[in-house]
Amino acid sequence: ERGVTPHIKIALYDYGNDRLSSKYGYIKQIAPLTADLDLISEKLFGLNTNGGEEYCGWVMRTSTDELEWSTDQRDLKMMFICGNEPFDQGPVNPKEQCKKTTQKGIIINTIFCGSYEEGVRTGWKDGADCGNGKYFNIEQNNQILHVDAPQDDEILRLNQELNSTYIAIGRDGISKKERQAMQDNNAGSYGKANATQRAISKSKAAYKNDDWDAVDAYESAPASIEKLAEDDLPSELKGKSKDEIKQYIETQSVKRKEIQVKINDLDTERRKYVAEKQAEMAKTGKNTLDEVMLKTIRDQGTKAGLNFE
Repeated sequence: ERGVTPHIKIALYDYGNDRLSSKYGYIKQIAPLTADLDLISEKLFGLNTNGGEEYCGWVMRTSTDELEWSTDQRDLKMMFICGNEPFDQGPVNPKEQCKKTTQKGIIINTIFCGSYEEGVRTGWKDGADCGNGKYFNIEQNNQILHVDAPQDDEILRLNQELNSTYIAIGRDGISKKERQAMQDNNAGSYGKANATQRAISKSKAAYKNDDWDAVDAYESAPASIEKLAEDDLPSELKGKSKDEIKQYIETQSVKRKEIQVKINDLDTERRKYVAEKQAEMAKTGKNTLDEVMLKTIRDQGTKAGLNFE
């Protein structure tokens, strides 16, 4: 609905990696369902694999049973499975598990790394059909094609201003603020356009850090700030009265909202420019991982009544 702040949680699993334990189906939970998007970014950049048996049925079972999925029928619950081995490998029957997973209202989407026809032949389309989801293929050697836009430099400059509004609190505040900057750097390592997309995502309401940032914590629960011990406060707030702390946080909050509005206005301009460029790229007919995941989330979210404006 318009005006409703989305609550996004993402989990991450590594599977099909023969360096993992065979006892658990070569599957490892990298992150549970979490709203900490910086954590997910950190874990994704830290992933590497050298191949192995891909037990799709087993990873479906593990993620279905292990994660704390919402029981609210209005929530959109999605699973993406990506790989390049036959979908029916392993001791857990994927069709039987698919039925159990969908009974919890979870949509299963599959992405095969290889040709479309091979993915169909090896069961990846059947997995998506059974899971009420979509089947896609991506060519394994295709690079993600990011579009540099005229608005990028200004968005990245505003991102630095945005970071300055974060006030690290609590025992882990400083390390988590450092992680925020590190994930900016990781995104930038893939090019300007990728760094810009991260900056844009940080300007959205879904990017919340109320476990370590005073501004987000104050907006979520104003009284929580008054309960902070002196040792939990950053240097800029130490020795200040409660009223002075509140005033400082509110000033940073106003500043942040102004920056976010500017970034979102630039994003509107940028999306028009990028759409034109991507229309030209689409003539190649080749999918990339980011494209198929974003398209699927938007399509299935719209059907579930979500608004992406």
